[in-house]
Amino acid sequence: MRKSIVLKSAMLLVGLVFFLSCGTDKKKIDYPKTDLTTSALIPKPLKMIATNSAFGLDSKTVIYTDQKNNGFQEVGDFLANKIKTRLNLEIPVNNTVDVSVERIIYIHQTDTLESDAPEAYQLYIKNDSILLNANTAAGAFRGIQTLRQLIPEQSNDTLSEQPMWLIPTGKIDDAPNFEYRGAMLDVARHFFTVEEVKKYIDILAYYKYNAFHMHLTDDQGWRIEIKSWPKLTEIGGQTEVGGGAGGFYTQEEFKDLVAYAAQRHIQIIPEVDMPGHTNAASFSYPILNGNGKTLEAYTGTHVGFSTFDSRKDTVYSFLDDVIREIAAISPSPYFHIGGDESHATKKSDYIHFVEKVEKLVQKHGKIMVGWNEIAQAKISPSSVNQYWNEPHNAIKAAENGNKIIMSPAKKAYLDMQYDSLSKHGLHWAAYIPVDDAYNWDPESYVEGLSKASILGLEAPLWSETISNSFELEYLAFPRAIGYAELAWTPAELRDWNDYKKRLVGQVAYMNYMDVNFYRTTLVNWEK
Repeated sequence: MRKSIVLKSAMLLVGLVFFLSCGTDKKKIDYPKTDLTTSALIPKPLKMIATNSAFGLDSKTVIYTDQKNNGFQEVGDFLANKIKTRLNLEIPVNNTVDVSVERIIYIHQTDTLESDAPEAYQLYIKNDSILLNANTAAGAFRGIQTLRQLIPEQSNDTLSEQPMWLIPTGKIDDAPNFEYRGAMLDVARHFFTVEEVKKYIDILAYYKYNAFHMHLTDDQGWRIEIKSWPKLTEIGGQTEVGGGAGGFYTQEEFKDLVAYAAQRHIQIIPEVDMPGHTNAASFSYPILNGNGKTLEAYTGTHVGFSTFDSRKDTVYSFLDDVIREIAAISPSPYFHIGGDESHATKKSDYIHFVEKVEKLVQKHGKIMVGWNEIAQAKISPSSVNQYWNEPHNAIKAAENGNKIIMSPAKKAYLDMQYDSLSKHGLHWAAYIPVDDAYNWDPESYVEGLSKASILGLEAPLWSETISNSFELEYLAFPRAIGYAELAWTPAELRDWNDYKKRLVGQVAYMNYMDVNFYRTTLVNWEK
């Protein structure tokens, strides 16, 4: 079949899809048998049915997308760009004029999926067509990550006149178990550049994460420009753990990160940690300080010594400005106020502070998120509690109607060492080898906390011991890949022995992305 097809309307497109799906006897390729269900997909999809043939991705393939719904064209462009970059294969998108077409990838909005989850999708893979149906553009984007994982590294050019990458045929129905699937990066203890952050976001997107939490402030550094309080970055942004140069993001750079993440259907959640973890802010503006001590730049790792003065009006005027400026450049519905380890703040002052700051967050149109300690205060049921170490506070928050983000330090903290020989990381919470990182269930980890109260899972990476992408990747991977599956795939479909085989299938992508992942001996990487 060699035809030049000009698509002038949606009806012509439908006709093309029908024509291709019916097949043709001309130049029929005898594809080798492939089994979709044995593909090394992570996260593991809900349902897979194999039809034991192959779709041949090649230069005669085109991508066509739904153009009546926002975002679908961009999803098609993203897929084409990734194919071009990785395979050096040019695939046109919504442009078949004077193009020889033999196969089509059609990305389509539908409301007829089994799941009504916004990120649900369905893949029908046939010999000469791939139909990706999704409820939303976000769902379509998750679907193309599955498709990217199905494209082999090497072409098989013995089947046709040109190189062809064989994708196993069949059907996939998929949707996430949790609506929130996040990772956090601490850029305050050590500063990470825009490009380093973007690389991390790229890898997270490949594994269907949809939230990226940035810990922007701490005792050691203030990393986000606040134009109404310039000393925060002029002074507070110039230090980091160990005495390095520090750094900060201008508001334009932060907006660039937000836009970059949004293209990958990931929201960036900014965190300004308070009332503790505030030495960099108070050193920049001593009027904010509440611990009664003379301040100096801090480059150590001890916690719990700093606090804002929670009874001073100036503090809330300051925070009103900070939240206002960040909220204006942050489209995420969430604003994280920290709230952890505020040991230098009296309990009554802490409660007063959280309750006042929640109102400021709401004033600027955001939903407050805080670490589990905020449950001590009387907060709105709309706020979100992030559990890291106190089950009773998670239970209390859930009883108040608050949703819970699961980030237990003993299981989900990416900065914990794998074992006593790990090059980077800490172990105050636990050693977390790769199998322990995978073999737990966010739904049952806290006794008495129901799934209905759980918003999702987040894997935090604190940066006391790391200062660049090479070290970041050592701690994050492969554990962050496992956390992606814990957040997406239901417990009954998860199995460590099955997972570690699929994990080996991710090595090609990790090598392509030049990721310094930890080669645990628990996995046979040579298979």
